[in-house]
Order: sequence, then structure tokens, then C-alpha cells
Amino acid sequence: MHKSPIGRALELAYNSGTLTAIHRAQRNRLTVLAYHRIDDPKAPEFCTFAPNVSATPQAFAEQMDLLCTLFNVVSMQQVVAWLEGHSQLPPYAALITFDDGYRDNFDNAFPVLRARNLPATIFLATDCIGSSKPFYWDLAAHCFKNTKLHVAELPVLGTSRWLNDDERQDVALRWVSTVKSLPDSEKQQAAARLPETLDVTLSDRSFADLHLTWEQVCKMQAVGFEMGAHTCSHPILARIPLSEARRQISESRTAIEENTQQPVVTFAYPNGLSSDFTQAHQTLLAEFGFRAGFTLVPGPMSFSRALQQPMAIRRIFIGWRDDLPRFLAKLTGLARLADRLFAGK
Repeated sequence: MHKSPIGRALELAYNSGTLTAIHRAQRNRLTVLAYHRIDDPKAPEFCTFAPNVSATPQAFAEQMDLLCTLFNVVSMQQVVAWLEGHSQLPPYAALITFDDGYRDNFDNAFPVLRARNLPATIFLATDCIGSSKPFYWDLAAHCFKNTKLHVAELPVLGTSRWLNDDERQDVALRWVSTVKSLPDSEKQQAAARLPETLDVTLSDRSFADLHLTWEQVCKMQAVGFEMGAHTCSHPILARIPLSEARRQISESRTAIEENTQQPVVTFAYPNGLSSDFTQAHQTLLAEFGFRAGFTLVPGPMSFSRALQQPMAIRRIFIGWRDDLPRFLAKLTGLARLADRLFAGK
């Protein structure tokens, strides 16, 4: 496979031990990994949103082996106790998290983690748990993959054309990216119109088994996995009224606690970039008694900074195109630097 200049540079740094040396020099950092799905986006039967896949099952296992070699994997309970001043974190502390609550977390990630005795936390968007209700990005991917059309008057984008699968995928990605920036109500309206626009009929089985069930959530929790809140329907908090954000945060926590009989003290902001939540949302979390809030602002994060900002802890987004060199570069923070150095090349 042809590698970009960034890829070649990171591979060289990985093979030479440079990335490991950089990591070893960063003892007092909290490295929080943010996964979404563990699946194979190239499988013929895969028809949902590929960019939401963090790793194939094989790649995930390789990443966990590397993580065990270089880091001390800690639980959310340990992190919360540390934030509250009750204990210390070990050097090279790493926390494994997942967002949304996809079924493949149970089918594909859970066995890998259990085999290595690694803890993890899953942040649940509770409206989807135990349901066949898709997120708008999965709905879009399904409709674009199954449409027979080559031109359509798309909601928000307008007239769009594609001649082959690559062009169709590009339009789908552009549509998802465009509607993401809309207020939540407009985004949901646009998504609701998409199946008819693309002449795709949805059935009760279209998104069956896409999400976790509450039974699976409880099975994982019974062996030490922890659950956090991620709103009810995954709106970007900065694009809904604060009163609705309050409801989404509160009701998602209540749903998890009622279904698991376990307290929920952590929260992850949907989309999670710096423009997606405000200080007001951090204040809401504190008022509700949450102990920590997690972003998708790239990490890692120094111990001192995390202690100063417990409601805005950084996480590292893992994507399915991340090979081991880029994976480790992300964990050290070097990938962001490399991207800037090689910008435009």
C-alpha cells in the first residue's frame, strides 16, 4: 500500500523506536482512547457509516497488545478516585472508552478486552440502546449504499450526482458533514427525508442488532465494565437550547441507572470538539453530580491539566485507517505535529 509522507515518517519513527522513546519521556500523562465501532468497514455486508469504525477486530487486538506493553491501563473508577484526590494514578496511565453503544462493542471488543483483563467504559446514547433506531449518519450511509439512483435532489445539499461507488460515497460523506453543522431539529428533519429522496425502503430489520441491548450492557457491567452517559439522542449540545441539553444529560443518566442499577458519574460530549460544548455545559455536569466529562479534543493530557479541567478531559479519536505507527503517534501526541508539518504535501 502506498503511504503518504506522514505515514512513511511515522512508520520510520515507529520502527526505529523513536515513538517509544517519546512515550517513555511522558510519564505523567493521562491517555484516554476514544473508540466507536469495532468492525470491518470493507466487509460486503457492511452498510452503515464507515468513518465511525475505529478498528477491525484484528487491529483492535493488536492495539490492545501494544497498549498493554507500553501503558498502565486503568479503570474509570480509578480515574474518578484520582480526580477526587483519593488515590494516585500510575505513570503512563491509559483509559479505554467507547462512544454511542454499538452492538459490535459487545461482539468484537468485549472478548478482546476480557482476554487481556482490560477495563473499559462505554458512553451510551440511551435512546438507541435496545432499539433499531439508527443515528442519522448510519441512516445516510445505508440509504446511499442501497439507492439505485445516480442523481437526487438531496435535503440541504440540493442536486447531487454520482457515477460510481466512490463518487456516491463522497456525496454521502459530504451530506453527513453538511447536516452535522445544522441545528439538531433541522438535522433530524433532513435525515427523515433522505430515504424517500433516495428511493430506499426501510424495514424493521434495516438496523436490527446495530446497537447494544440493556441485557448486553448489564453483562459487561457485571464483569467490571463501566457505563457513562452520552445524552439520549446524541445532539451536539452547543446546537440545542440549554434547557434541552439539561434534559438530554439528565435523562440519559437516569435511563442507564434504572436499567443497570448502577450509578453513573461520567459523561462524554457528543462530537466532543471544542465548539460542541461550552462552559455552561461543564457547569451542568457539575450541578448534576458528574465527576468527569470527556471531550474529543485530541489528547493526551498532563496529569496537572486533567486535574484542573475534570469536566473537559481530552481523548484520542481512533480511526480504522490508523495502523500501529499512527496509533502510537496519536497516543504520544506526535500525530498532530506530523499532520501540521506535512500539511499540503
